[in-house]
Amino acid sequence: MKVGEIMTRGVEVAGPDDTLQQAASRMAELDAGVLPVGEGDRLVGMLTDRDIAVRAVARGKGPDTKVREAMTPEVRYCFEDEDLDAVVRDMGENKVRRLPVMSRDKRLVGIVSLGDVALYGDSGQTDAAAAAVSEPGGPHTQAG
Repeated sequence: MKVGEIMTRGVEVAGPDDTLQQAASRMAELDAGVLPVGEGDRLVGMLTDRDIAVRAVARGKGPDTKVREAMTPEVRYCFEDEDLDAVVRDMGENKVRRLPVMSRDKRLVGIVSLGDVALYGDSGQTDAAAAAVSEPGGPHTQAG
C-alpha cells in the first residue's frame, strides 16, 4: 500500500508570521494537533499543540507570539508514492506520530498519521508503528 492511499488530504498550513493564537484556533477548528508551516511554496516547519505548550506557554510567551518562535524547523516528510511499510518504519525510528506527505515535485499534498495507519493499514503495521513511536528515548523524551 502507498502512503497516498491512506493520507489525509486538504491540509491547512500556518504561516511563520501567524500568531500562536491564530494557529491554535485553526487547530481547534480542524480538531488537529499539528499544522505544517509554509512560507511561499516551501515547507519550513511543523507546529504541534505540544510545541505551543512547551516552547511558548511554559516559557511565558503569549498568544501574539509568532509561529516561527515555537515551531520545529526540522521537517521530516515522506512522498505520496512511498510504500507504507517503509514510512511506518521511518516514523518509528524518528519517534514521530505524523509526517507531511509531499509529491515528487516537493509540494505538500497531505499528512499521514498513526491514526491513518490504524484505520487503513494492516494490524502488523499499526502495532509496529505504535510500539516504535511509543518506545522511550530520543530527542522528545520526558525521561530523565
